[in-house]
Amino acid sequence: MFPPLYTVAAAQSISIPGDVPANVQAHLAMVQAAAQEGVQLLVFPELSLTGYEPDLAARHVLGADDAVLAPLREAARAHGMAVVVGAPVAPAVPGGLPAIGAWVFEPDGRAALYRKRHLHPGENTFASPGTEDFHVRPLAGQPTALAVCADTTHPQHARAARAGGAALYACGSVISEGAHARETAQLQGYAAEWGMAVLLANHGGPTGGYACAGRSAFWAPGGACVVAAPGTGTCLVIAERDGNGDGWQGRVLPTEPGRPGTAGVAGQ
Repeated sequence: MFPPLYTVAAAQSISIPGDVPANVQAHLAMVQAAAQEGVQLLVFPELSLTGYEPDLAARHVLGADDAVLAPLREAARAHGMAVVVGAPVAPAVPGGLPAIGAWVFEPDGRAALYRKRHLHPGENTFASPGTEDFHVRPLAGQPTALAVCADTTHPQHARAARAGGAALYACGSVISEGAHARETAQLQGYAAEWGMAVLLANHGGPTGGYACAGRSAFWAPGGACVVAAPGTGTCLVIAERDGNGDGWQGRVLPTEPGRPGTAGVAGQ
């Protein structure tokens, strides 16, 4: 059961290929914007800190204590927000290829790591899979399962997360126009069938040769789409319980220069 006051968001970001410092700065701007909206959990797309760039993954393996990530850890602490970012990380099995990771920076200063369990066909040429069948941890006070892109196309991943107690299934992805309808229908189905909320953070522009669809979204338990970005570009897709805890409200906040304000509001 979600509390009456609970606010989560997908950070629909655009990555500069391989430029981790610049991407960190862009992430910080979105964290700041999210803090102003009262967001408690902010999720970025797959490999958001590097872009989805297979040829660059091995050169940009990031650890939680790396100096370049210190500003993100501090921002999470300063704003009392859990922040999930995507990056190449050390493999689960030493000596293997890098894993595709989701670093979690928590408000108390701790860091946690989830490695993508199910690789997309062809990703085994530059990445190794994680070993956890699901990863559930309390974020913003709720048991939250982390998923990275192709994880979500394997129903057993979401099923295991729900069986492990997840109330929210939080996904960072790279979803193209061609795959968007199919993959979002699957995510909505998880919310409908297993009664857990689902949050999708997709890239807001091209990355790694994929024309990403944007349209990050949030589905309430039961499958209703509370809010979705209308297309590409950078924005925050925010979902929150209303003050009485009776339902969900959503809004899209553009974060591109010159586009302040709220793009749209939805409710369920």
